[in-house]
Amino acid sequence: MTSQWLFTGLVLLAGLERFAELVVSIRHAAWAFSSGGVERGQSHYPFMVALHTGLLAGAVAEVWLADRPFVPALGWVMLALVVASQALRWWCIRTLGNQWNTRVIVVPGLSLVRRGPYRVIPHPNYVAVVVEGLALPLVHTAWVTALVFTVVNAVLLTVRIRVENAALREIASPT
Repeated sequence: MTSQWLFTGLVLLAGLERFAELVVSIRHAAWAFSSGGVERGQSHYPFMVALHTGLLAGAVAEVWLADRPFVPALGWVMLALVVASQALRWWCIRTLGNQWNTRVIVVPGLSLVRRGPYRVIPHPNYVAVVVEGLALPLVHTAWVTALVFTVVNAVLLTVRIRVENAALREIASPT
């Protein structure tokens, strides 16, 4: 089996992980809405979905179409970073519980979470996203995908974090 097939399998696993996230997110969003939650910043969400889908598709396409090699010294380090980013992501999901989802939903009466990774970093899930977005394509030297995702994601995260920070201020000091 070639390394390209193994990489494709890795990306499919990452896609399955994203699907699992969406299942959890939909369940948590339903809870948030049933608890009186109001969504903020909906307009950027479709762009996030497209970007993350593009990361997975782009990485596989680049490896196959540009015949990118597997370079062990790079690939194994990047794979370790992918695994670490998944661990951080699921730590965030577990820490936030019902309050975690892929949207920004403000639920009246909830308090800010300041435990787990949130006691150290304000937006640890985005650290996981940034690391994964760079590392996953570089497992198999898909550097164009890594670069494009990283640049576009940086722009998108400036919007997303602004929306999320406003929502967090709303929770911290309800009117």
